[in-house]
Amino acid sequence: MTVAMGVPPREPVRAWSKVPEELLARVPVEQRGAGLGRDAVRLLVSRGTQVSHHAFTELPRLLRAGDLLVVNTSPTLAAAVDGRVGHARVVVHFSTRADDGRWAVELRDPDGKGTTRARAGGPAGVEVRLPGGVRLVLEEPLGAHAHRLWWARASGAEVLGMLREHGRPIRYSYTERDQPLSVYQTVFALPTADGAGSAEMPSAARPFTARLVAELVSRGVQFAPITLHTGVASAEAHEPPYPERFSVPGASARLINAARAGGGRVVAVGTTAVRAVESAAGPDGVVRARAGWTDLVITPERGVRVVDGLLTGLHEPEASHLLMLEAIAGRAAIDRGYDEALRGLYLWHEFGDVHLLLPEESPHTEHCCSNCW
Repeated sequence: MTVAMGVPPREPVRAWSKVPEELLARVPVEQRGAGLGRDAVRLLVSRGTQVSHHAFTELPRLLRAGDLLVVNTSPTLAAAVDGRVGHARVVVHFSTRADDGRWAVELRDPDGKGTTRARAGGPAGVEVRLPGGVRLVLEEPLGAHAHRLWWARASGAEVLGMLREHGRPIRYSYTERDQPLSVYQTVFALPTADGAGSAEMPSAARPFTARLVAELVSRGVQFAPITLHTGVASAEAHEPPYPERFSVPGASARLINAARAGGGRVVAVGTTAVRAVESAAGPDGVVRARAGWTDLVITPERGVRVVDGLLTGLHEPEASHLLMLEAIAGRAAIDRGYDEALRGLYLWHEFGDVHLLLPEESPHTEHCCSNCW
């Protein structure tokens, strides 16, 4: 199967134009000091334009019995591998495997500092030599608006086996050093039967620990697992999301529908979870079991049918994901939240702090829920 690209959405325009260098999270939080765990990040909470500041460990007290968290179980692959085009060194980022066996890949140039920089894609017919005898031949761009990623066909050995032996996690120049693959796995990640996974970590779930999950369950918060294998999203590109493979199991669909019927809030953990659930929802807002490819791009114009809230990282000002956040919470809430994140020196990217978007509630509702805890 060749996956077609959708029409890119309008680009978000922000009053803030650049994230200060000092706010880029360069190492995982547990490496910033003795005794710190993954859950030692900060949590910005937006309810409409009202913003409050918390530790992530306070999440169980910010949700309530009957709420449901939708979590992505996709494992992260060691999707970056060194190769050569002629005599030139390149780094190949493996993004998505199509049904016809081809891979969507991005070729990047080593920057001499342990990371990479953007490289022009193509042309068709270019051969990349990879470890283990793998040969990769570029065939065509991923789509009309996707000249950075190309469909390529591999020969000589199996790609996933080559990545397991020779690959490493994708990382970008804002990070300080290479990390083991375990650092990029979330507590929800599960192995897949075919070895598939995400090119980049579904990072909104990274701060969760087994202990925090147990506390949430003990307070009556439920979990609905879905799977969406994310492709690469180069820091320089800020493109709309590409088609991705996803699955919403029947059991999770029933949990989501029951939570909504019972007055609980459906909170997606990460933009990947939003994309999967909304792809499985009909016009009536009912979620049904579904698996396959999704090219859904969520914008304020399209809106959301199921998701009430979102737990997500902090995105760059040009990121298309901000349009999804607007669809859930509105432009005013996003702008206010990001102003507070900058003022409060929150940290960006996959090792950074997180942002919880919740619906506005009346004081009476919040007071009752606090008593119920």
